[in-house]
Parts: sequence; C-alpha cells; structure tokens
Amino acid sequence: MQKIAYESLNGKKGAVIVSSPKTGDIMALVSSPGYDPARINQFLSDSNLPFFNRAIAGLYAPGSTFKVVTALSALGSGKAAKNFSVEDVGVLTVAGFKYANWFFTEYGGKDGIVSWVRALTRSNDIFFYKAGELVGPETMAAWAQVMGFGANTGIDLPGEVEGLIPTPIWKEKFKNEQWFLGNTYHMAIGQGDVLATPLQVNQMTNILASNKRCQLHIAQMSNAQCLMSNIDPEILEIIKNGMIGACKAGGTAFPFFDWQGPQVACKTGTAEYITEEGKYNTHAWFTIFAPVDDPKVSVTVLVEGGGEGSRAAAPIARKILSNFFGVEDSYNYAATNGEGE
Repeated sequence: MQKIAYESLNGKKGAVIVSSPKTGDIMALVSSPGYDPARINQFLSDSNLPFFNRAIAGLYAPGSTFKVVTALSALGSGKAAKNFSVEDVGVLTVAGFKYANWFFTEYGGKDGIVSWVRALTRSNDIFFYKAGELVGPETMAAWAQVMGFGANTGIDLPGEVEGLIPTPIWKEKFKNEQWFLGNTYHMAIGQGDVLATPLQVNQMTNILASNKRCQLHIAQMSNAQCLMSNIDPEILEIIKNGMIGACKAGGTAFPFFDWQGPQVACKTGTAEYITEEGKYNTHAWFTIFAPVDDPKVSVTVLVEGGGEGSRAAAPIARKILSNFFGVEDSYNYAATNGEGE
C-alpha cells in the first residue's frame, strides 16, 4: 500500500494517508518527494524539501474538503434547517468584492436551487457562503474543533503541527484587523486563514465514516483510543449522501463516475493560494472512504500546487482503492478529463 501510494504521486510534491476509520490504523503515510537514505548529503540543499513531512506538518488551506465542517456546524447547531436551500446565482457581490462559485468561474454554469445534499455533491460555493453567513465564524470554529482541526491528532510521530482555525478574536489579536463578512465566506469554503494538514483532513474523513474519533497511529497499538463523536446520525446521513453524490455522475469527482468497487463517499477540494513568486495557484485535495455502509478504509490525497482535486488527486485515490479492494481498474489515467473541482 505504501509503495502504491508513493508511486502514484509520481514525484509530485504532496502527501497521501490511508487509514482505518474504525481503528485509526495507518496503512500508508507518504510525503513526496522522498529521498535516498544512502545519499542524504545530495538532498540536503534540495529546494523541494524532501525531508519535510508534508503529511503531518504541511499546512494548507483545506479548500472544499472543509465544506463538510460548515455543513455540520449549520445543521448541528440548529442554525440552519435540513431543508435549507440557496439559489446559485454564480457570483455574490459584497461591498464591491465578488465571491464566485467554481462552476461559474470555470464553465460559466449555475446549479440552480441547491440544498444540503446537492450542495455537497456539486461543492457549490454560493450555498456554503450563505450557510457560513447564517452560522457565523465562532460556530464554524467550534465544529472544526469537534472534527479535529486546530489541534494535533496525536499520531506517534514527531513534528506534527496543529494548523489554524481563525476566529474574529484571533484575527484582532494576531493581525490587528477587523473580521468582515468576506472572511466568513472564505472560512466557509476552507480558504482565507484556515490551515490544515493532510492528516487532519484524513481524521475528519474517518469521523464522518464511523462517527468516532480514533487516534491515528503507525505502530501497532492494542490500546489505541477511540471516542464517540456523537454527531446526530440524521445529519451524518445528509453529509454522507452529498459525498456519495460527489463520486457519481453529476458530482465533482469524475474519475470515480465509472467506479465498479464498493460504494464510496468522497469530497474534492481545490484550494487557492499565492506562491512565493506572487503567482496564483491551487492545491489539489481529495478525500474518500469505503464501503459507505461498513467503512474499512479512508484515503486522503494532497497534491501541492497540483490544480483541481478532481483532476490531480482523485485518480491517485482510485489507484489505491482499486488495489485495496482488488477491483479491476479500467480508468484511463492518461486521459483524465472532465468538469470537476
């Protein structure tokens, strides 16, 4: 599994975590690029930072993978009803600033009236802007904590970092700036000051799969701690249905539209950032668990600066799951193409 995960990244900067949602056992943990232990000196000055463990210490905006947290915060707090819906108008304008949906930006399309399941299936930004506005940053931050963001997972490796979940108080204290509605919009879609590690996104995926939070660990642990998350099963069902839809035709994860293995639930993510050279780029995210009714495995993929999650990260997860479940893989990786985020 480790070998397949490493080779699937094909030397790209990024990380892959494969784990068990029910136990926290890590089956594969990859940070790429790697290095040859026999030639360490040749890698010490490598600008790609092969000694940096991106899986547990790389901080990235989680992008649309974070939308499940926004959904949980809205539904779990009771601030939004289960029949809450929003019309996708393509672009919202607030105080002269424009906040667009990816489908409108990339393809000029709109999704019409969307509710929770459809919004997750389509990863609709307009919906989650409005959901975030309804909930507010403090409630989103509290639910992000429930899902393990902003804190170490406790993995049995040195060097793990906590990430960052911003709040108005944090922004005033550390940036000496006021919190605006635009900050709430950015937070609701996993952008702005929100930062997470690939390991944290994998932990979130495991909680969604099993409704419990297990300590992620590499060494065999007979006493690994698992605590029930106690998320309302009806709310989890809504989110799972949205994630199931994301991996089916009409969703965002087109590499899984013809998947012949057990039923999967997934979320794509394309997180915007500015490079050190001042250029616009995106990190590619994809996280998935399977089977939906009896989760045995979760896979989280980050391709640093990789573009769209559907195009760059989802095919890597498909390779890993095909091997895990022994599914004959007919996907044409050389021709990865489709409308996705």
